[in-house]
Amino acid sequence: MNSSANSAFEPLAQSVRLNDDNLIVELTDGREISVPISWYPRLDHGTKKERENFEVMGPGYGIHWPDLDEDISVAGLLTGKPSNESSESLSRWLSERGV
Repeated sequence: MNSSANSAFEPLAQSVRLNDDNLIVELTDGREISVPISWYPRLDHGTKKERENFEVMGPGYGIHWPDLDEDISVAGLLTGKPSNESSESLSRWLSERGV
């Protein structure tokens, strides 16, 4: 099977919601993925308003939070991959936010 055939069945984000502790993404294949917000320090440090301001990227390949400069891919969620942002980068970002 070639890669274009595989991508035709690639699950995409259909809906996104957050609560105080989790990011929950419903996929086009019917699955629902829930991961701790603490996996993504920028979401973890974001306000409720900043967390709720997101956009689904393209047809659903990922989610973007413009206020937090955070992007999370569906592929990363499916593999259980938390943020790989370096502590230096996060410290710089927090400092810019006055934290």
